[in-house]
Amino acid sequence: MSEATYLHSTRTAYDTVAADYARILTSELDTKPLDRAMLGAFAELVGADGAAAGPVAELGCGPGRVTAHLHRLGVADVFGVDLSPGMVEVARRAHPELRFEVGSMLELDLPERSLRGVLSWYSIVHTPRELLPRVFAEFHRVLAPGGHLLLAFKVGDRLRHLTSAYGHDGLALDVYWTDPDLVAETLAGAGFTVDARLVREPDDSERATQGRQAFFLARRPAEEGAGSPAPE
Repeated sequence: MSEATYLHSTRTAYDTVAADYARILTSELDTKPLDRAMLGAFAELVGADGAAAGPVAELGCGPGRVTAHLHRLGVADVFGVDLSPGMVEVARRAHPELRFEVGSMLELDLPERSLRGVLSWYSIVHTPRELLPRVFAEFHRVLAPGGHLLLAFKVGDRLRHLTSAYGHDGLALDVYWTDPDLVAETLAGAGFTVDARLVREPDDSERATQGRQAFFLARRPAEEGAGSPAPE
């Protein structure tokens, strides 16, 4: 699938399902203590004394529910970016106190080294694997040295093509399950140091279709040359 086709199909699918997606998943974190624990650790890291300067961005924020969760955890300067204008519209209505923008993870309209934290909560699951190095390089570009990344994704080695989801038919949405070792290698190639991994088994709501879930905490080294080298 070409880059333009992948972006168009993903944007169109989420524009279509935005309102129902937000309604169905509004309380999903309530039953996922390990997911909340990783979000809590990330919030503590980006809020700690000596953390990198700048705001925190959720990239691929959907309807803003996880952005809002970070805000409730005390991350005051947090905002969301999503490919889907429909999702951004839902997020702005649901959380008018927060900022949400339309944008692509492949080419963010953000200055270099401008963020102290990046959250990518399942936002890479629609990204073709050959584009992951480019996405991670963009995460690295916008993070300040010492800034932190929290990445959530589906564990495995498969692609599922969805034609219906969240009560809507006629979609064209690819969902990727990815090997954690491949993700770690690709993050290192983009200049990140991986500090922690959590791979959990699926809960009852995920068992039939989702499989294991992975969460990585990584950071851009405080000094270039520490850890893996940044890409040329």
